[in-house]
Amino acid sequence: MRRSLRSSVAVPVVAGLGVTAGLVLAGGVTDSGGTDAGAGPRAGVRTAATAAVLDPADRQRAPDVAGDDLDGRPASLASLEGEVVVVNVWGSWCAPCRAEADGLARLSGRVRGDGVRFLGINTRDRDRSAAREFVRAHGLGFPSIHDPAGDLLLRFPPSLLNPGAIPSTLVVDRRGRIAAAIGGPVTEAQLEPLVRRVAEEAS
Repeated sequence: MRRSLRSSVAVPVVAGLGVTAGLVLAGGVTDSGGTDAGAGPRAGVRTAATAAVLDPADRQRAPDVAGDDLDGRPASLASLEGEVVVVNVWGSWCAPCRAEADGLARLSGRVRGDGVRFLGINTRDRDRSAAREFVRAHGLGFPSIHDPAGDLLLRFPPSLLNPGAIPSTLVVDRRGRIAAAIGGPVTEAQLEPLVRRVAEEAS
């Protein structure tokens, strides 16, 4: 049985399971502004407390998402290959995103020396100024690709990233494969063991 991340920092590797076993749905914000905590999109959904790292044999390659960041500079997932990358999907309009942002800012600084980078995907913010204010308010030191229509989200496997669950977070390994997925808000205490587990893997 998998141990809860709240009770232990040891994170199990899920062996011999399909990719949906790594999907976590903790109740993200839907298009209508409500939550989908009680209506997971598919079987195999797990809470953030039982998030696990997928066995390498079960991982799918992440799509090469790219675009301009909130300041108009180019940013892409491919440019970070060779590092562990935490991809966080967020919007300035999203209350759960605000709740998790300070923890993500702290964690991104704490694990940077372990070869871990963070990349945001800012979605449904037509006005970049609102998104930039969000970044300043929470001290986010990592770039975020501006994706106002959510087009980049559709490139990910739907079993691992539900475009209707905002925020969502993926952990991508050094070979560019999705190692863990969380749909809904996550705390730094829940996310850090996942990130460190993937960072410890041989490249």
